[in-house]
Amino acid sequence: MSINHTTVQRMVVKLGTSVLTAGTDRLNRPYMVDLARQVASLRTTGTQVCLVSSGAVAAGKERLNVDPQQRSSNAVPLKQMFAAVGQSRLMHLYEQLFELYGLQVAQALLTRDDLRDRRRYLNARNTLTLCLERGIVPIINENDAVVTAEIRVGDNDNLSAMVAGLIDADLLIVLTDIDGLYTANPRSDPTARLITEVPQIDDTIWAMAGGAGSARGTGGMQTKIQAADLATRAGTSVVIAAGNTPDALLRIARGEAIGTRFQSAASRLESRKRWILAETARLSRIVVDAGAVRALVNQGRSLLPAGIVAVEGEFDRGQTIRIYDQSGREIARGLTQYRSTDVRAICGLRSTQISETLGYDYGPEVVHRDDMVVLS
Repeated sequence: MSINHTTVQRMVVKLGTSVLTAGTDRLNRPYMVDLARQVASLRTTGTQVCLVSSGAVAAGKERLNVDPQQRSSNAVPLKQMFAAVGQSRLMHLYEQLFELYGLQVAQALLTRDDLRDRRRYLNARNTLTLCLERGIVPIINENDAVVTAEIRVGDNDNLSAMVAGLIDADLLIVLTDIDGLYTANPRSDPTARLITEVPQIDDTIWAMAGGAGSARGTGGMQTKIQAADLATRAGTSVVIAAGNTPDALLRIARGEAIGTRFQSAASRLESRKRWILAETARLSRIVVDAGAVRALVNQGRSLLPAGIVAVEGEFDRGQTIRIYDQSGREIARGLTQYRSTDVRAICGLRSTQISETLGYDYGPEVVHRDDMVVLS
């Protein structure tokens, strides 16, 4: 599937640290200037562009002239200190370089809590959408100076997918230090072959995703496949490509076969369902029986406790949980009305037994149909 340039009205571009530094320990100014040139060119064709940028920690290390031996430290407070120094420096660079092409930029720092809370989600959506409509280029990153493991999105790959859903993007471009998804690790396997098109993300594709990324970044191919999975389910096409490809943004927007392209779902999900997909409790899993699968998938019904056979992981009331059949296939995601300990207590019971079992109830459904996205 190719994307015609004229159909890309709104684009999210994720920039990894390895791309912004060109594999060095310093931000690559010439690359950032060229990035601004491409964004300006896209703007002249009517394409709105939003950037999700890494690089704050690298900018802080550069500004403080950190010893190379300290650069690989994984101490969270140290990284947050580097980010606190580097975030303003990174934005100042973006502001200066984009201004060369008459572009105004805006900074937005997001955490998972901003995307988890419906009101804050909508506030962020309204702010970013208005920026794009006014010709301003939003530049987004996690608030690395203050976030902790409990609230951070975890990597800018997944953050970029959430942002794509947040602003109804047509296309997400993930620029990295590798050409795309390969059948094996091309750095160690000379027979590895680039996959140019992925019609559907299945177990084979997940198996091809490796582990950690470069030493300067936080995300490997696995997080990029996670991002592609989330974005395509929400109706956004995705391309993973090498950031050093000449005119990468312009050529991908024109539909050229660069990197690996992931086809989007046939229809664009409405805003509430995109939000439901964006806030998923990691490692959460509710397993349901065959009758519940038929009710959810074929009959458009809500998930009742009677159809639940197992609960895995911990989650709170109001979080998005994953729903699986007994063969291990994910069939839906939805906002749970009960926390994990409650669901374990009521699984297999009739809805009328919820109150007498828990001493309270939030309704007969564990996941209401209106709060659910069916995936199969």
